[in-house]
Amino acid sequence: MDSDFGIPRELSPLQQLRSQYQPQLPPCLQGTTVRVEFGDGTTVAKAGDAHIIARAFPHTLGQPLAHFLRATAKVPDAQIITEHPPIRVGIVFSGRQAPGGHNVIWGLYEALKVHNTDNTLLGFLGGSEGLFAQKTLEITDDVLQTYKNQGGFDLLGRTKDQIRSTEQVNAALKACTDLKLDGLVIIGGVTSNTDAAHLAEFFAEAKCSTKVVGVPVTINGDLKNQFVEANVGFDTICKVNSQLISNVCTDALSAEKYYYFVRLMGRKHSHVALECTLQSHPNMVILGEEVTASKLTIFDITKQICDAVQARAEQDKNHGVILIPEGIVESIPELYALLKEIHGLLKEGVHAVNISTQLSPWSSALFEFLPPFMKKQLLLHPESDDSAQLSQIETEKLLAYLVETEMNKRTKEGTYKGKKFNAICHFFGYQARGSLPSKFDCDYAYVLGHICYHILAAGLNGYMATVTNLKSPVNKWKCGAAPMTAMMTVKRWSQNSGSNSIGRPAIHPATVDLKGKAYELLRQNAQKFLMEDMYRNPGPVQYDGPGADTKAVSLCVEDQDYMGRIKKLQEYLDQVRTIVKPGCSQDVLKAALSVMASVTDVLSTISSSSTSGQQFA
Repeated sequence: MDSDFGIPRELSPLQQLRSQYQPQLPPCLQGTTVRVEFGDGTTVAKAGDAHIIARAFPHTLGQPLAHFLRATAKVPDAQIITEHPPIRVGIVFSGRQAPGGHNVIWGLYEALKVHNTDNTLLGFLGGSEGLFAQKTLEITDDVLQTYKNQGGFDLLGRTKDQIRSTEQVNAALKACTDLKLDGLVIIGGVTSNTDAAHLAEFFAEAKCSTKVVGVPVTINGDLKNQFVEANVGFDTICKVNSQLISNVCTDALSAEKYYYFVRLMGRKHSHVALECTLQSHPNMVILGEEVTASKLTIFDITKQICDAVQARAEQDKNHGVILIPEGIVESIPELYALLKEIHGLLKEGVHAVNISTQLSPWSSALFEFLPPFMKKQLLLHPESDDSAQLSQIETEKLLAYLVETEMNKRTKEGTYKGKKFNAICHFFGYQARGSLPSKFDCDYAYVLGHICYHILAAGLNGYMATVTNLKSPVNKWKCGAAPMTAMMTVKRWSQNSGSNSIGRPAIHPATVDLKGKAYELLRQNAQKFLMEDMYRNPGPVQYDGPGADTKAVSLCVEDQDYMGRIKKLQEYLDQVRTIVKPGCSQDVLKAALSVMASVTDVLSTISSSSTSGQQFA
């Protein structure tokens, strides 16, 4: 019921203590003056996509990066905004719930009131459906009181994470116009922020004065690119899951007779599984990106696990813990092909009970091979973004079933002499995404909320709030905003007829980088994790004392700060312009031309190779 949204919560002593925590702000967001420096106009990630994205975004493509500056910064061409007329802003939870989401609202509310007490923040009740229906709740101090630093999205609620159809975008336009909104802040992941980018363009085309701002909030950790280092919620869910995994590891080591197959929420890509492995050190993890890169079948994966079980049994270890990302079903080629065929038939209106009779011979054979529970789950209708209902497909049970079958076979053949294989299966996801947010997620979300106000004060449309240098303390965080069009790419599919299909420009989920430092750290330790039971228990999420300021391993080992480097490059280019002016010496001019020729040759080669590397899906 709508009346349930925004009602005061009954808080436990720990929740009460957390509600009193005041997140920190970096120096660039303190005070009542907004200082913003604009960089050069942005381009798209892949040059080959430029013409397609330009057609879709004639008004919002090519906008500059924005850097928000501290009061003491001396930047001559910075825009200084001291006048803050009253504005009305709407905010909506569009994506799935993630710990820290409430702090985005709190941070935005605080920024609005600090700059002008007459500012108004309206929360849309029930997600995007509430936006379309214009169901709002005015955010006040009293409303926020029991939601500060708390988990869930229950302050406003959410429904389907979609603002896409003509009817939906027109309803959003009407809502923003009727409510006289100066800004609309959309909280969510890749799908929600893609929709936000298209909505910003639609508003610009319609000459609507409402500015659209996106915020990267998703437990999946897959809204990552050169501008976005981390997502609100990822830190918390990995810490909570890692404790649960570690508890299971301790149980396995104590009983010495069970193999735990643990599936982790995180959608198609394996960021959560990788991070939890680095934190808790289970014996094995099967990453979807590894499966894709090596084109592993379900039988290849089964053999890998069975060989590991056998190797451990030879050392008298008849227990273990194996992590499986929920999206692995879309990485296994034969299962993915089967899923696509099933989804195609469902779209054509074929009833689930008749699907098996209309499958191709190859898919039919695979479908009949699968155990009954897996058949039923593969027949579920896809999500709104056409992906499978990954949280409902128990891949961990399928793998446990196949491994048990193979180990029984090896026992009969005499090749396996260990104890009888016993599997216990778990799915961790829903248990963690409503958790009290970690200190990092509290701070990060609150800061992003403040940045949203700065973006609106600067009159920007179609931008995402960004923070870089996140692995450093909060007072060293660098705050800015990046056009969402600069994060977009275009997918291409090869059709059976030989023609190609081109998708809608979108912010696509990032895969685990198999050349990145986090993955390299996993590979360096994989054999030790497998054989030596190096289980590590990080314990519950800490809010004070040792462990409170720990951050995701994958965040800390990577060297990112793209926005900072872009800014540094601009400083170098400004210095070149200062030195090489009409009237400079011939020697200076010759040196500059020689160096610039070499630099442009190198950059052109790198740029062309990355463009030619664009492949069809």
